[in-house]
Amino acid sequence: MNAYLGVLKKRLSVSFEYVGGLTILLFRTIGWVFAPPYKRFQLFDQMKKNGVDSLSIVTLTAFFAGIVLALQSAYTMRQMSAEIYIASLVSLSMTRELGPVFTALVVAARVGASITAEVGTMKVTEQIDALETLATNPIKYLVVPRFLSLCIMLPLLTIIADAVGILGGYIIGVANLHISHHLYLKKTFDALVYKDVFTGLIKAFAFAAVISIVACYEGMRAKGGAEGVGKATTLSVVISCILVIALDCFFTALFYFVWR
Repeated sequence: MNAYLGVLKKRLSVSFEYVGGLTILLFRTIGWVFAPPYKRFQLFDQMKKNGVDSLSIVTLTAFFAGIVLALQSAYTMRQMSAEIYIASLVSLSMTRELGPVFTALVVAARVGASITAEVGTMKVTEQIDALETLATNPIKYLVVPRFLSLCIMLPLLTIIADAVGILGGYIIGVANLHISHHLYLKKTFDALVYKDVFTGLIKAFAFAAVISIVACYEGMRAKGGAEGVGKATTLSVVISCILVIALDCFFTALFYFVWR
């Protein structure tokens, strides 16, 4: 029994230490965001790499998510002769949940892994130590551009994912379920309010902060050469995905009970 308690205590200690490290890096990053000099071209380069280059895979994922959601809901709605409500279901599900969550998971897998591998390689090859030797703060130089780029681009990608997912549901509703074009669009936009879109964007902003901080933190902790970078990259993606789902649960409960 004492052995199990010892293991549990050790794991809790490691977990709290990890969360503390992420929190410290987050606050230090926010502090350096407002400190000059401002590397605009470096930020634009990261926005292109992390946002624009992710557009194709995000839109493809959202499009098929909208199609699957419409098809699965049609199975139940047809039994109640309520196919027309599929339009409302798809639009609300995409804007409030599936759009931000699927986009964040795709970005965590693609961009988070890339950031961790890049920063981790710099860490194991002592390039970060060289930056400190040259009086360049690694957080300002490495973390801030990646943090800002994801916080800007992930909400924009989420908006595109919402629209593409609704388009996927529209194609199924009109072509397969034979719902009137005008009626489907009317039900789609009647169900949506600004709150639905804003809650999804708030989630996307929080997901972006988590993905960027976890990816940079794991990269800056990498050690042991190429094998260590690989382990850090894997751990970064796993932890980012878990935190995205946990944050989604938290925000969903918060918006349900507080912002109805």
